[in-house]
Amino acid sequence: MFWGLAVWQRGTRRFKVAEVTVAAAAMLAASGAAAQPQDVARMFGPQNPFYAESKLPFQAPDFAHIHDTDYPPAIEAGMTQQRHEWSKIAHNSAPPTFDNTLVALERSGVLLNRVLAVFNGLAGANTNPVLQKMQELEAPRLAAHSDALYLDAKLFARVETLYNERASLKLNDEQARLLDQTYLAFVHAGAKLSEADKTKLKRLNEEEATLSSVFVNKLLAATKAAAYATSDKAALAGLSEAELHAAELAAKERKTAGYVVQLQNTTQQPDLALLSDRTTRAALFNDSWTRAERGGENDTRATVARLAEVRAEKAALLGKKSYAAWALETQMAKTPEAALKFMDDLVPAATAKAHAEAAEIQKLIDAQKGGFQLEAWDWNFYAEQVRKAKYDLDESQVKPYFEINRVLEDGVFYAATQLYGITFKERHDIPVYNPDVRVFEVFDVDGKPLALFYTDYYKRDNKNGGAWMDQFVGQSKLLGTLPVVFNVANFAKAAPGQPQLLSFDDVTTMFHEFGHALHGLFSNVEYPSLSGTNVPRDFVEFPSQFNEHWATQPQVFAHFARHYQTGEPMPQELAAKLKQSAGFNQGYGLTELLAAAELDMQWHTIPAGQPVADVDAFERAALEKTKLALKTVPPRYRSSYFMHVWGNGYAAGYYAYLWAEMLDDDAYQWFEDNGGLTRANGDRFRSMVLSRGNSEDLGPMYERWLGGKPSVAPMLKQRGLTGTER
Repeated sequence: MFWGLAVWQRGTRRFKVAEVTVAAAAMLAASGAAAQPQDVARMFGPQNPFYAESKLPFQAPDFAHIHDTDYPPAIEAGMTQQRHEWSKIAHNSAPPTFDNTLVALERSGVLLNRVLAVFNGLAGANTNPVLQKMQELEAPRLAAHSDALYLDAKLFARVETLYNERASLKLNDEQARLLDQTYLAFVHAGAKLSEADKTKLKRLNEEEATLSSVFVNKLLAATKAAAYATSDKAALAGLSEAELHAAELAAKERKTAGYVVQLQNTTQQPDLALLSDRTTRAALFNDSWTRAERGGENDTRATVARLAEVRAEKAALLGKKSYAAWALETQMAKTPEAALKFMDDLVPAATAKAHAEAAEIQKLIDAQKGGFQLEAWDWNFYAEQVRKAKYDLDESQVKPYFEINRVLEDGVFYAATQLYGITFKERHDIPVYNPDVRVFEVFDVDGKPLALFYTDYYKRDNKNGGAWMDQFVGQSKLLGTLPVVFNVANFAKAAPGQPQLLSFDDVTTMFHEFGHALHGLFSNVEYPSLSGTNVPRDFVEFPSQFNEHWATQPQVFAHFARHYQTGEPMPQELAAKLKQSAGFNQGYGLTELLAAAELDMQWHTIPAGQPVADVDAFERAALEKTKLALKTVPPRYRSSYFMHVWGNGYAAGYYAYLWAEMLDDDAYQWFEDNGGLTRANGDRFRSMVLSRGNSEDLGPMYERWLGGKPSVAPMLKQRGLTGTER
């Protein structure tokens, strides 16, 4: 991410419709009108909370004083200011130097980054109609703003001069990396195109940004509207009292009677493992499967088809045969062929195991005289029964041992303290954007303040699905900033007065997202564009997936897996069953992930000039082509609700989760081979990997830490697909 110009699709503040004023509407209109941005910028002054850096600790956003109407003038003023900064660099009469060009670029855009970090950081977590409209209006303007940098011939000439002279500049390693990455970013973005082609590219970039923002907002509305609703309590047989209460509460929040089961972002829904009524399961699954394909204003298919077409046209203009070929040249995989081969090689083993799992489930259905063939909506319900029979394990037995605060403080934080020596203290004096949010100050080994960490774990209708990490402030020695990082999830909230108990999948999610957080918290680099998680997509998931392993590490597990009432540790027999069952259903899990990743790659290897007329037909053909069209194992995400690739920057990059899984399983094997959970191992990992951001070539960096090249064997072992060890 260079100078805060990435399209972040996350974040936004609680909003009341009554707060929309005529002035806000006027600012919105101005922000969307290309001829009048200066009108909005002139409205920006000291009264705006983004005018100067926050006086709160770590420059944390002062949510007590931020209002929706503050964003448009701050964004416009930020873009105006940064373009002026770029112009000064481009027209500097002095010959280009590292300081007057590269460092000057790194220092630019402080105001714009400040407001976008909050605006986009909140747009996924707590949105509202006004902020959604702002997103759609600002998206093309921000895309044009990015083009104003990368397609500026004078700016590129200065960068290219330095790049061509790099051998004689006597740069240190991080400076050399910054020059290399900046030059490649310019070239990748089209800096070498003719002026006529740059004009075409600008139009495509603006359209892509607009479509992406439209997709995000359509999907949020579609997901809310498609939630399963019923007035018949019997239809929800199998749900616990706490889960029924959550459904009842969701209905009340929507001012309807009965029960509402909200949808999560994936195809399969957690409640499908519990619901005993097959008709209800089929209805809930269908609500999920068709959420964005119901016609009307929230149907995303036309947006998806045009986005794919625009991206293919853009790639062709940039001299690439597909969008994937263009996107992956900056990733570890380098080419779509490499990513596809990596995935294709996993398909036979994954689908073979999924078929075996399906046969086992069908055998159970037949033994119960079900009289039907297994369907996708049956899988989780009967798989849970198979798991119970195999491991004598019931999800209701383990949940009482996973109370959310204990998991966070005695699990997630505890593991970080044992590995890295850092400590945490909750703060109640820092404003938050929603009452569900908590703030912790993070202290380094020597007791010095290291960062702020926010958590926002509970599902809301105005929050995007899934879980993620982002930051309100990034680390940079150059700018003198320390990290302000947040984690977001979508756990169902317990009834007032009831304990917040988690599934083990939720526990794993907390460890995963905190792995991302550690990547941001530990960043220790000079330049903001190389800081923290600003790394290729197929590396960014490595620290997060690696951190998941500590959830089951015996010392950590024993510390947090304690009964919420008695404080007693989970009985060894139950803990052993839970860990043994971790390898259960892995054929399904890997197959649904592969199906989504291959689907993403098929969309982004479409050549220019071949628009998709029927999104559903394309999806079916893509799954058939990749041998992943399993009736009972649907893709984790369908094309029409694949937020990662149409709205969250993972286009042609969803394979990154699997690529990173190879890296993280191999890394954890290294820890096990070298003493496991020790401060020495943690400090070495922090020093050589987590603190380095993108300040060095990531492949050699990983291999230097590991002591060799990564192997897929530990991943296959973890998945239970082979007994081979590294």
